[in-house]
Parts: sequence; structure tokens; C-alpha cells
Amino acid sequence: MKLSSQTIEALAQLLDDCAMQAHDTLKITDAHPDMDWDDAYAVQHAMRRRQLQRGARMVGFKAGLTSHAKMRQMGVDTPVFGYLLDSFSVPDGGTCKVGELIHPKVEPEIAFVTKHELKGPGCHLGSVLAATDFVIPAIEVIDSRYRDFKFDLKSVVADNTSAARFVVGGQPMAASGVDLRTVGVVLEKNGEPVAFGAGAAVLSHPAAAVAMLANHLSARGETIPAGSLILSGGITEAVAVKAGDNVTLRVQGMGSTGMRFI
Repeated sequence: MKLSSQTIEALAQLLDDCAMQAHDTLKITDAHPDMDWDDAYAVQHAMRRRQLQRGARMVGFKAGLTSHAKMRQMGVDTPVFGYLLDSFSVPDGGTCKVGELIHPKVEPEIAFVTKHELKGPGCHLGSVLAATDFVIPAIEVIDSRYRDFKFDLKSVVADNTSAARFVVGGQPMAASGVDLRTVGVVLEKNGEPVAFGAGAAVLSHPAAAVAMLANHLSARGETIPAGSLILSGGITEAVAVKAGDNVTLRVQGMGSTGMRFI
């Protein structure tokens, strides 16, 4: 690590304040170009600690940067990971207040809910499928706290990988009941299809992202508890939304979920 504990706490407070007050900031590596990956996750962890101390509850985790092509483009060999709080959750068919966000975008995802603890090292796709209670359609609302959505990867890790809101719904299915590689998804905005994809866009199989998450957490002394919700990563590009938009995700054989932006 390159940053002092005082600097890490100050950066966590900055990003936490930005999220609470819906205002942006310049990416933090502008002022701290020597920040390393451990520093970035330390800032994220410090922000999580602040939020939990205010009464939020952890409900799971999320993966980002789950496309092989995107990882090659960005010069990394693993996805990035963040956490999910109960305060991020929107009821299926519910509303999301744009005034509480800065520049929201939506991504279609497959969510996993665990029935057993998952831990690394050595977690693999089979481990994930055996520990999965069910999979379910999910829409993640990402909302980087960085001005004009301009950031580098260490800055976005510190910012909890742009996590903001999510909704899950549709028909929960056993992981054995669907081919998560070939399952098709359609993201609609205001009744019009705006993005299409299949599960294989996420590391060739969405469960691979969950396995990488478990191994990542293991290196930091954490596990994925039973009952966790895990967003496995965007299947398509992110789509910008604004007040008045209605967004629906339809997943082949798994029904649909959606939310309205007000």
C-alpha cells in the first residue's frame, strides 16, 4: 500500500459524501497517482464501514469489468468487485429517484443467491453452482461519483465500482435449470429494446465471476455468506436513464424485472 491510513479515511469520506449528497468529484488518482490496488480496496472497505456504522446492512456483492475483451483493453486480468447494501435495493416494479443520483446508467445482469457459504482460495464454477440457491434477473443502476463518468480502474474500485441501486425480480430458477451461457436477455427502455446479450458475455459463464469474487475475498479474509445476493456483471453495455424512463429486463425463461425513474 502507498497511502496512509489517514488519506484512505479521507478519501472514503469524500466518496461517501458524494454518494449521500449526489455531487461529483474528480477521480481520486488525480491527487494520488501512486495509489495501488490495495489502497483502492482499502478506501472501498473504509466507505463500507462508514455506511454500516450508520445502520446500513450488507446484502451481498457485485462484480464489474466482467468482459474478457474489456479486461484486455484495460490491462487487467480479473474483474473488479464491490458490495451491496440493503439501501441500494429497489422493489420489483418500484421507483428510483434520479435526484438522489448523479448520472445513472442501467445494466442487465444475472443475480445469484447462495444457499451455502462460498470461500476461496480455489473456488471454481462448480463450487458456485453447487452453492447457489437460485438465479434471478437483475438490473443494476450504476452511478459513478466521478465527474462526467471519467475515471480509471483504481478510482472506480475505491468508489465501490459505481454501485448505486439494483432491482431483482422475475422467476427464480435453480442454476441447473438454465444454461447460463446461452440464456438471452433483452433490456428495454420505455418499451423499446435498447440492448441484447447472452450470459456468456460475462466471463463465458456468469458463475465464473462469482468464483473470482470468492477467491478475491479470500485474499482479504472474507467469504460469501449463505443468503448473499451477487450481481455477476453487466451482460451488455450500460444504458443512460433519466427521470420519466421505465426500464425492463427480460431474461429467457426467467421472466422480467424493472423499475421506473422519477
